Amino acid sequence: MKKEFVGIDVSKNTLDVSLYHLKAHKVFANSQSGFDALLNWVGKQSGSSEAAPVFCFEHTGIYSLGPCAFLQERTITYHLVSGLQIKRSLGIRRGKNDKIDAEGIARYAYLYREELKPYDLPARSILKLRTLLTYRSKLVRQAAAHKASLTEMKAVLGPEGDPLIRESSQRMIMVLEEQLRTIEKQLKTLIEEDESLEQTHRNIRSIKGVGLILASTLIARTNNFEAFNTWRQFACYAGIAPFEHRSGISYKGKTRVSTLGNRQIKCLLSQAAATAILHNAEMKTYYNRRVGEGKSKMATLNVIRNKLVSRIFAVARRKSPYVDIYKFAA
Repeated sequence: MKKEFVGIDVSKNTLDVSLYHLKAHKVFANSQSGFDALLNWVGKQSGSSEAAPVFCFEHTGIYSLGPCAFLQERTITYHLVSGLQIKRSLGIRRGKNDKIDAEGIARYAYLYREELKPYDLPARSILKLRTLLTYRSKLVRQAAAHKASLTEMKAVLGPEGDPLIRESSQRMIMVLEEQLRTIEKQLKTLIEEDESLEQTHRNIRSIKGVGLILASTLIARTNNFEAFNTWRQFACYAGIAPFEHRSGISYKGKTRVSTLGNRQIKCLLSQAAATAILHNAEMKTYYNRRVGEGKSKMATLNVIRNKLVSRIFAVARRKSPYVDIYKFAA
Protein backbone atom coordinates (compact mmCIF):
# COMPACT_ATOMS: atom_id res chain seq x y z
CA MET A 1 0.00 0.00 0.00
CA LYS A 2 1.26 3.49 -0.84
CA LYS A 3 2.61 5.83 1.82
CA GLU A 4 -0.28 8.02 2.94
CA PHE A 5 -0.10 11.81 3.08
CA VAL A 6 -2.21 13.39 5.80
CA GLY A 7 -3.31 17.01 5.38
CA ILE A 8 -4.62 18.74 8.51
CA ASP A 9 -6.45 22.06 8.47
CA VAL A 10 -6.11 23.47 11.98
CA SER A 11 -8.66 25.84 13.48
CA LYS A 12 -9.41 26.94 17.04
CA ASN A 13 -11.77 24.06 17.92
CA THR A 14 -11.41 21.45 15.17
CA LEU A 15 -8.97 19.61 12.95
CA ASP A 16 -10.14 18.75 9.43
CA VAL A 17 -8.10 15.75 8.28
CA SER A 18 -7.79 14.54 4.69
CA LEU A 19 -5.91 11.52 3.30
CA TYR A 20 -4.47 12.09 -0.16
CA HIS A 21 -4.49 8.58 -1.68
CA LEU A 22 -7.54 7.17 0.11
CA LYS A 23 -9.60 10.37 -0.42
CA ALA A 24 -10.93 10.05 3.13
CA HIS A 25 -11.92 12.98 5.33
CA LYS A 26 -12.90 13.36 8.96
CA VAL A 27 -13.17 16.12 11.57
CA PHE A 28 -11.63 15.85 15.05
CA ALA A 29 -11.55 18.10 18.09
CA ASN A 30 -8.47 20.25 18.57
CA SER A 31 -7.81 18.63 21.96
CA GLN A 32 -5.89 15.75 23.50
CA SER A 33 -8.75 13.30 22.96
CA GLY A 34 -9.11 14.53 19.38
CA PHE A 35 -5.41 13.96 18.70
CA ASP A 36 -5.66 10.37 19.96
CA ALA A 37 -8.74 9.73 17.82
CA LEU A 38 -7.01 11.27 14.78
CA LEU A 39 -3.97 9.02 15.15
CA ASN A 40 -6.13 5.90 15.56
CA TRP A 41 -8.25 6.80 12.52
CA VAL A 42 -5.21 7.40 10.31
CA GLY A 43 -3.75 4.07 11.45
CA LYS A 44 -6.93 2.18 10.61
CA GLN A 45 -7.30 3.90 7.23
CA SER A 46 -3.66 3.23 6.29
CA GLY A 47 -4.11 -0.45 7.07
CA SER A 48 -1.13 -2.63 6.25
CA SER A 49 1.06 0.11 4.82
CA GLU A 50 4.62 -0.35 6.08
CA ALA A 51 5.58 3.27 5.47
CA ALA A 52 4.67 5.75 8.20
CA PRO A 53 2.10 8.36 7.09
CA VAL A 54 3.30 11.89 6.42
CA PHE A 55 1.55 14.52 8.56
CA CYS A 56 1.44 18.06 7.23
CA PHE A 57 -0.41 21.16 8.41
CA GLU A 58 -0.06 24.91 8.15
CA HIS A 59 1.21 27.24 10.83
CA THR A 60 -1.77 28.80 12.64
CA GLY A 61 -0.04 30.26 15.69
CA ILE A 62 -1.15 28.97 19.09
CA TYR A 63 -3.84 26.74 17.55
CA SER A 64 -1.20 24.49 15.97
CA LEU A 65 0.87 24.12 19.17
CA GLY A 66 -1.32 21.28 20.47
CA PRO A 67 -0.95 18.98 17.42
CA CYS A 68 2.78 19.78 17.26
CA ALA A 69 3.37 18.87 20.91
CA PHE A 70 1.25 15.70 20.60
CA LEU A 71 3.13 14.38 17.57
CA GLN A 72 6.51 15.37 18.94
CA GLU A 73 5.91 13.60 22.26
CA ARG A 74 5.28 10.42 20.28
CA THR A 75 8.35 10.98 18.08
CA ILE A 76 6.14 11.15 14.98
CA THR A 77 7.62 13.15 12.12
CA TYR A 78 5.45 16.03 10.95
CA HIS A 79 5.77 19.09 8.73
CA LEU A 80 4.62 22.62 9.55
CA VAL A 81 4.33 24.83 6.47
CA SER A 82 3.47 28.46 5.84
CA GLY A 83 -0.15 28.92 4.81
CA LEU A 84 0.85 31.33 2.04
CA GLN A 85 3.31 28.80 0.65
CA ILE A 86 0.60 26.14 0.48
CA LYS A 87 -1.93 28.54 -1.04
CA ARG A 88 0.38 29.71 -3.81
CA SER A 89 1.50 26.20 -4.68
CA LEU A 90 -2.01 24.95 -5.43
CA GLY A 91 -2.77 27.28 -8.35
CA ILE A 92 -6.20 28.76 -9.11
CA ARG A 93 -8.93 27.47 -6.79
CA ARG A 94 -12.63 28.20 -6.60
CA GLY A 95 -14.42 28.00 -3.30
CA LYS A 96 -13.05 27.48 0.16
CA ASN A 97 -13.94 25.52 3.28
CA ASP A 98 -12.06 23.48 5.86
CA LYS A 99 -12.45 20.21 3.95
CA ILE A 100 -11.10 21.73 0.73
CA ASP A 101 -8.20 23.25 2.68
CA ALA A 102 -7.33 19.89 4.26
CA GLU A 103 -7.39 18.24 0.83
CA GLY A 104 -5.13 21.01 -0.50
CA ILE A 105 -2.63 20.50 2.32
CA ALA A 106 -2.58 16.73 1.71
CA ARG A 107 -2.01 17.36 -2.00
CA TYR A 108 0.78 19.82 -1.20
CA ALA A 109 2.48 17.23 1.04
CA TYR A 110 2.34 14.67 -1.78
CA LEU A 111 3.56 17.01 -4.52
CA TYR A 112 6.44 18.39 -2.44
CA ARG A 113 7.27 15.20 -0.55
CA GLU A 114 10.93 15.36 -1.58
CA GLU A 115 11.32 18.93 -0.31
CA LEU A 116 9.45 18.78 2.99
CA LYS A 117 11.58 19.23 6.10
CA PRO A 118 10.59 17.80 9.49
CA TYR A 119 9.60 20.39 12.07
CA ASP A 120 10.65 20.49 15.71
CA LEU A 121 9.00 22.68 18.32
CA PRO A 122 11.40 25.29 19.70
CA ALA A 123 12.41 25.21 23.36
CA ARG A 124 9.88 26.42 25.91
CA SER A 125 11.88 29.62 26.51
CA ILE A 126 11.71 30.46 22.78
CA LEU A 127 7.95 29.84 22.70
CA LYS A 128 7.44 32.09 25.72
CA LEU A 129 9.63 34.74 24.11
CA ARG A 130 7.45 34.63 20.99
CA THR A 131 4.27 34.92 23.06
CA LEU A 132 5.56 37.97 24.92
CA LEU A 133 6.70 39.65 21.69
CA THR A 134 3.36 38.98 20.01
CA TYR A 135 1.50 40.49 22.95
CA ARG A 136 3.87 43.47 23.00
CA SER A 137 3.16 44.12 19.31
CA LYS A 138 -0.56 44.20 20.10
CA LEU A 139 -0.02 46.73 22.89
CA VAL A 140 2.17 48.89 20.64
CA ARG A 141 -0.59 49.00 18.01
CA GLN A 142 -3.19 49.93 20.63
CA ALA A 143 -1.01 52.70 22.07
CA ALA A 144 -0.32 54.05 18.58
CA ALA A 145 -4.06 54.04 17.81
CA HIS A 146 -4.85 56.07 20.96
CA LYS A 147 -2.04 58.54 20.22
CA ALA A 148 -3.24 58.99 16.63
CA SER A 149 -6.83 59.51 17.79
CA LEU A 150 -5.70 62.09 20.35
CA THR A 151 -3.62 63.94 17.75
CA GLU A 152 -6.51 64.03 15.28
CA MET A 153 -8.91 65.27 17.91
CA LYS A 154 -6.56 68.11 18.86
CA ALA A 155 -6.14 69.04 15.19
CA VAL A 156 -9.91 69.22 14.61
CA LEU A 157 -11.26 70.45 17.96
CA GLY A 158 -8.26 72.43 19.21
CA PRO A 159 -5.80 71.77 22.06
CA GLU A 160 -8.57 71.25 24.61
CA GLY A 161 -10.90 69.04 22.58
CA ASP A 162 -13.39 66.90 24.44
CA PRO A 163 -12.09 66.69 28.05
CA LEU A 164 -13.55 63.24 28.69
CA ILE A 165 -12.08 61.69 25.53
CA ARG A 166 -8.75 63.48 26.01
CA GLU A 167 -8.30 62.34 29.59
CA SER A 168 -9.47 58.81 28.82
CA SER A 169 -7.04 58.51 25.90
CA GLN A 170 -4.15 59.87 27.98
CA ARG A 171 -4.88 57.38 30.77
CA MET A 172 -5.05 54.52 28.29
CA ILE A 173 -1.73 55.57 26.77
CA MET A 174 -0.12 55.72 30.23
CA VAL A 175 -1.43 52.26 31.14
CA LEU A 176 -0.28 50.74 27.84
CA GLU A 177 3.18 52.28 28.12
CA GLU A 178 3.51 50.95 31.66
CA GLN A 179 2.53 47.48 30.44
CA LEU A 180 5.10 47.74 27.64
CA ARG A 181 7.82 48.52 30.19
CA THR A 182 6.70 45.52 32.25
CA ILE A 183 6.86 43.22 29.23
CA GLU A 184 10.33 44.49 28.32
CA LYS A 185 11.52 43.71 31.85
CA GLN A 186 10.05 40.22 31.50
CA LEU A 187 11.84 39.76 28.18
CA LYS A 188 15.16 40.61 29.84
CA THR A 189 14.45 38.23 32.73
CA LEU A 190 13.45 35.40 30.40
CA ILE A 191 16.63 35.80 28.35
CA GLU A 192 18.86 36.03 31.43
CA GLU A 193 17.41 32.80 32.82
CA ASP A 194 18.59 30.84 29.76
CA GLU A 195 22.39 30.79 29.45
CA SER A 196 22.36 30.11 25.70
CA LEU A 197 19.87 32.90 24.97
CA GLU A 198 21.70 35.30 27.27
CA GLN A 199 25.01 34.70 25.49
CA THR A 200 23.45 35.23 22.06
CA HIS A 201 21.61 38.33 23.26
CA ARG A 202 24.77 39.85 24.75
CA ASN A 203 26.79 39.21 21.59
CA ILE A 204 24.32 40.64 19.09
CA ARG A 205 23.62 43.66 21.32
CA SER A 206 27.33 44.52 20.92
CA ILE A 207 26.44 45.70 17.38
CA LYS A 208 25.41 49.35 17.31
CA GLY A 209 21.78 49.69 16.27
CA VAL A 210 20.63 46.39 17.81
CA GLY A 211 18.36 46.95 20.80
CA LEU A 212 16.42 44.72 23.15
CA ILE A 213 13.33 44.27 20.97
CA LEU A 214 15.23 43.54 17.74
CA ALA A 215 17.59 41.15 19.54
CA SER A 216 14.69 39.33 21.25
CA THR A 217 12.72 39.13 18.01
CA LEU A 218 15.67 37.73 16.05
CA ILE A 219 16.37 35.12 18.73
CA ALA A 220 12.70 34.11 18.81
CA ARG A 221 12.15 33.98 15.04
CA THR A 222 15.41 32.19 14.23
CA ASN A 223 15.11 29.71 17.13
CA ASN A 224 18.31 31.15 18.57
CA PHE A 225 19.85 31.25 15.06
CA GLU A 226 19.30 27.56 14.32
CA ALA A 227 16.31 27.81 11.95
CA PHE A 228 18.23 29.43 9.07
CA ASN A 229 21.39 28.07 7.47
CA THR A 230 22.70 31.45 6.31
CA TRP A 231 22.02 35.12 6.93
CA ARG A 232 20.95 35.43 3.30
CA GLN A 233 18.08 33.01 3.91
CA PHE A 234 16.95 35.14 6.81
CA ALA A 235 17.28 38.31 4.72
CA CYS A 236 14.90 36.73 2.23
CA TYR A 237 12.49 35.83 5.04
CA ALA A 238 12.65 39.37 6.41
CA GLY A 239 11.98 40.90 2.98
CA ILE A 240 15.25 42.81 2.63
CA ALA A 241 16.95 40.58 0.04
CA PRO A 242 16.99 42.25 -3.43
CA PHE A 243 15.76 40.26 -6.45
CA GLU A 244 16.05 40.82 -10.17
CA HIS A 245 12.95 41.63 -12.23
CA ARG A 246 13.72 40.98 -15.87
CA SER A 247 12.54 38.84 -18.76
CA GLY A 248 14.37 38.32 -22.06
CA ILE A 249 15.58 41.52 -23.71
CA SER A 250 12.30 43.43 -23.61
CA TYR A 251 11.77 43.82 -19.87
CA LYS A 252 14.51 44.94 -17.50
CA GLY A 253 12.96 46.13 -14.25
CA LYS A 254 14.84 47.47 -11.28
CA THR A 255 16.25 45.10 -8.71
CA ARG A 256 14.01 45.40 -5.67
CA VAL A 257 12.97 43.64 -2.49
CA SER A 258 9.91 41.42 -2.27
CA THR A 259 6.68 42.43 -0.52
CA LEU A 260 6.34 38.93 0.98
CA GLY A 261 8.81 39.43 3.83
CA ASN A 262 8.10 39.59 7.54
CA ARG A 263 6.99 43.22 7.92
CA GLN A 264 7.58 43.43 11.64
CA ILE A 265 11.21 42.30 11.37
CA LYS A 266 11.71 44.49 8.31
CA CYS A 267 10.48 47.52 10.27
CA LEU A 268 12.73 46.72 13.24
CA LEU A 269 15.72 46.33 10.92
CA SER A 270 14.91 49.70 9.32
CA GLN A 271 14.93 51.33 12.75
CA ALA A 272 18.21 49.58 13.59
CA ALA A 273 19.77 50.76 10.31
CA ALA A 274 18.71 54.35 10.99
CA THR A 275 20.25 54.14 14.48
CA ALA A 276 23.46 52.63 13.07
CA ILE A 277 23.77 55.51 10.58
CA LEU A 278 23.61 58.00 13.46
CA HIS A 279 25.90 56.23 15.93
CA ASN A 280 28.21 54.00 13.89
CA ALA A 281 30.98 55.94 12.15
CA GLU A 282 31.48 53.26 9.51
CA MET A 283 27.81 53.08 8.58
CA LYS A 284 27.48 56.86 8.61
CA THR A 285 30.45 57.25 6.25
CA TYR A 286 29.13 54.50 3.96
CA TYR A 287 25.63 56.02 3.86
CA ASN A 288 26.87 59.54 3.12
CA ARG A 289 29.25 58.32 0.41
CA ARG A 290 26.59 56.31 -1.44
CA VAL A 291 23.98 59.06 -1.21
CA GLY A 292 26.60 61.56 -2.34
CA GLU A 293 27.21 59.39 -5.41
CA GLY A 294 23.55 59.71 -6.31
CA LYS A 295 22.37 56.35 -5.01
CA SER A 296 18.86 56.03 -3.59
CA LYS A 297 18.54 56.64 0.15
CA MET A 298 16.17 53.70 0.55
CA ALA A 299 18.45 51.38 -1.44
CA THR A 300 21.38 52.45 0.73
CA LEU A 301 19.31 51.90 3.88
CA ASN A 302 18.50 48.40 2.63
CA VAL A 303 22.20 47.66 2.09
CA ILE A 304 22.84 48.67 5.70
CA ARG A 305 19.98 46.42 6.85
CA ASN A 306 21.67 43.52 5.11
CA LYS A 307 25.04 44.45 6.61
CA LEU A 308 23.49 44.39 10.07
CA VAL A 309 21.87 41.00 9.50
CA SER A 310 25.17 39.60 8.23
CA ARG A 311 27.02 40.85 11.31
CA ILE A 312 24.30 39.66 13.68
CA PHE A 313 24.44 36.13 12.27
CA ALA A 314 28.25 36.15 12.35
CA VAL A 315 28.54 37.05 16.05
CA ALA A 316 25.65 34.73 16.98
CA ARG A 317 27.28 31.77 15.21
CA ARG A 318 30.82 32.32 16.49
CA LYS A 319 29.47 33.11 19.99
CA SER A 320 31.58 36.20 20.57
CA PRO A 321 30.88 39.97 20.63
CA TYR A 322 31.27 42.17 17.58
CA VAL A 323 34.69 43.78 17.14
CA ASP A 324 34.57 47.23 15.53
CA ILE A 325 37.80 47.26 13.51
CA TYR A 326 36.82 50.47 11.72
CA LYS A 327 37.96 52.60 14.64
CA PHE A 328 41.45 51.09 14.34
CA ALA A 329 41.73 52.01 10.67
CA ALA A 330 44.34 54.64 9.80
